[in-house]
Amino acid sequence: MRFTISQRFFFDAAHTLKREIEVEGSRRIHGHTYHAEVWLTGERDPVTGMVIDLGLLRRRLEDVREQLDHHLLDDVPGLHPPTLENLCVFIAEALPDLRESLARVRVWREALGDSCTVDF
Repeated sequence: MRFTISQRFFFDAAHTLKREIEVEGSRRIHGHTYHAEVWLTGERDPVTGMVIDLGLLRRRLEDVREQLDHHLLDDVPGLHPPTLENLCVFIAEALPDLRESLARVRVWREALGDSCTVDF
């Protein structure tokens, strides 16, 4: 049997977007509360009964969160331009030790109803 587990985190960050169309305020520095969810799939370990220790996953996601929370995303190395799509990739690439079991990353802005999901 293959199991899928997920864990969420959120962060507050600012960014700008250089766009072909001018959308109110998008070129100015502005901020959002972002939500992210990471899904892992795998077999249940016969000893622990877990795909991964959720405490370990929580610590790994906290490391990722610290790179993003209360930062100007334009200045985060490896995250340019700071789009939802690139945030998904950034989060995935920040978890190289989990790459084998990484199934999906989703980032969304609840207040705006926007989301992006990447499947592996």
